[in-house]
Amino acid sequence: MNNIKNVFTIKDLENLSGIKAHTIRIWEKRYSILQPLRTESNIRYYDVASLQRILNISTLNSFGYKISHLAKIADDEIPKMVKEVLGVKSLNGHVVNNFKLAMMNFDTQLFLKTYDSLINKKSFREIFYDCFIPLLDEIGTLWQTNTITPAHEHFISYLIKQKLASETEKLPADNARDGRTYVLYLPHEEIHELGLMFINYELQSNGYKAIYLGESVPVSNIADMKNYFDNITFITYITVAPTIDNINSYVKELKEKVLNDGHTQLLVFGRNTQYIHESSLSGNIRLYDSMNAFTETLYIVNE
Repeated sequence: MNNIKNVFTIKDLENLSGIKAHTIRIWEKRYSILQPLRTESNIRYYDVASLQRILNISTLNSFGYKISHLAKIADDEIPKMVKEVLGVKSLNGHVVNNFKLAMMNFDTQLFLKTYDSLINKKSFREIFYDCFIPLLDEIGTLWQTNTITPAHEHFISYLIKQKLASETEKLPADNARDGRTYVLYLPHEEIHELGLMFINYELQSNGYKAIYLGESVPVSNIADMKNYFDNITFITYITVAPTIDNINSYVKELKEKVLNDGHTQLLVFGRNTQYIHESSLSGNIRLYDSMNAFTETLYIVNE
């Protein structure tokens, strides 16, 4: 059975396009910009074509095209106009829309086609910051509003991970820029690794020695790394685990079992860092509220 979501509410369109449901209704009534379908009980709903149209119209509207003008243009001309506009103006918003559409329809080919259209125009780093991070930020909102399911998030995250892994493979593996070893890991039961994978990419591309351990690593395994390397900086990304209630006890355990010498350091990223108490910190622990705040320092060092 094909269970791909192909029916959308007006609230789904709002969440995916950024255009308020009230505005969409006005556009429908005044300009017939969309033609909603109706259930037997007269509840409006929209198909994939409507979603694609509203995403394209959102792009053109953001570049100054009036809805009254767009309403008069044939459906098959709208995508051509988008392509022409994006030839001379920013691609980012439309690219994110295409990635969202690929996610909603589990469309690997659309994702790859959109990515390939970017790679000749932007560096991978630019693609990640300009397109993937905004997409991932939106996914959080879409998931919370029940517009998407965890399956959608897993699908698009896996495709981004593939690109990250491919780009990381191209980097030299024998780096040792500052004499430290950067060990990247996720805590036990944490599986959200995209951010950590990108930090690993940034470290390696800037000439630092990075060892990537991946998801759900127990503290005992982290401590064991000190038997193999000196001058370690551990890097972790905490999104959902440890939980808010347990994160401070987790930091305390790291201080006792891992950060118990004068040279081992810890850098912590992720949403749950906001719940780490200042009293839990020490001089060898640093919190970051964004990847960019850290990776920009790498490029400054390289200048």
